[in-house]
Amino acid sequence: MPELDLTVSSADLTRAVCDIPSVSDDETALADAIFAAVSPLAHLEVIRDGDTIVARTQLGRAQRVVIAGHIDTVPINANLPVREMVEDGQEFLWGRGTVDMKAGVAVQLKLAAELVDPRVDITWMWYDHEEVAAELNGLTRLAANRPDLFAGDFAILGEPSNGQVEGGCNGNLRAIVRTHGVRSHSARAWIGDNAIHHAAPILQRLSEHTPADVEVEGLVYREGLNAVRISGGIAGNVIPDLCEVEVNYRFAPRRSPEEAVAIVREFFDGFEVEVVDLAGGARPGLDAPLAQEFVAAVGAEPRPKYGWTDVARFSALGVPAVNYGPGDPSLAHHDQERVPVEQIDAVERGLRTWLSNR
Repeated sequence: MPELDLTVSSADLTRAVCDIPSVSDDETALADAIFAAVSPLAHLEVIRDGDTIVARTQLGRAQRVVIAGHIDTVPINANLPVREMVEDGQEFLWGRGTVDMKAGVAVQLKLAAELVDPRVDITWMWYDHEEVAAELNGLTRLAANRPDLFAGDFAILGEPSNGQVEGGCNGNLRAIVRTHGVRSHSARAWIGDNAIHHAAPILQRLSEHTPADVEVEGLVYREGLNAVRISGGIAGNVIPDLCEVEVNYRFAPRRSPEEAVAIVREFFDGFEVEVVDLAGGARPGLDAPLAQEFVAAVGAEPRPKYGWTDVARFSALGVPAVNYGPGDPSLAHHDQERVPVEQIDAVERGLRTWLSNR
C-alpha cells in the first residue's frame, strides 16, 4: 500500500498524493493511504465511511470549522507522475490533480497532523466522487450516514482559487434536449425525417445566447449555458430518428434550482427537455463573523466562484462556506494542469496563521 509522510513539505506531499492515481471510482488506494497516515495521530478522532475519511479535534472549543477536500480526479491523460517545471522563473508541480485539488488536500493533511492545539475545533474531511454526479458524491453518503459530522460555524473547501478566497458558487444543471424524427434508408431520405437536422435550432439558440452577469452580495457571478455533448445516428445509411443535445447551465446563486429548471425549459420551449443532474449554488456567506476573520487573516480580496463546489452543500445546511486553495481554476481538468509551489506554501501559511492565532 502507498504510504504518505505527513512530515514533509506541503509541496512534496502534493507530489506524493498526486502520484497515487485516484480517478473517480478508483479512490480506495489514496483513501487507504490517508486513513493510515492520520489514524495514529492522538489529537484526532478518525472516522471512515467508504472512501471518505474524517478526522476531527475534540478540544471543547466554542467554535468549529470544517475543512474539506475531495481526493478524486478526472481521468489521467499522460500527465502522471508529477514532474517539476519552471516557467517565467516560477517553480510549478505539473500533473493530474495538482490543481484540482490535491495540492489543497496535501496542505490540509499536513496541517491536520501539525495543528494539535488550534484556536477552534476542526473537522477535516477528505472525500470521494466529487468529479461525478452529485448523488455519487462521498459527502452525500456521509450526510446520510453521519449528519452530525457536518456541524460547524464555518467551512472551507480547498478548491483551487489561486490562493484567494472565492465566496459561494454557481449552481449546476445538466439537461438532455431531444429531437425526434422517422427512420428510413438514406437512399430514400424523403421517406424519413432527420432528427439530427431538427437539432439545428437548439444549437442556434445556444450560439446566440449571451450569458448573464448576476450580482449577489457584492460578488458578480457569470452564468453559462452551453451544449457539452451531442449524440444521434444509427448507421451510415440510416436517417436517424433521435438526436440528443446535452446542455450545461451554470446559474448564479441568486437563483434557486427550481428557477434554473424553469429558465432552461423556457429557453428550449418546443423541445423535449429532461433534467438529468441538478445542484443548487451557494451564496457567498462572507457576512459570517468567522468568514470575515478568515478573509482578513489571509489578506485576500473575495471573488465569486464560477464553478460548482461543495460549499453549496454546507450552505444548504446553514454553514457559511468559502473556497480557498492553491491552483488556477482555469487549469482544473486541463492537460497542462500545474500549480505554483509558492502558492501551495502561501495557502499553508494562511490557514496555519488563522487557525493558530488566538
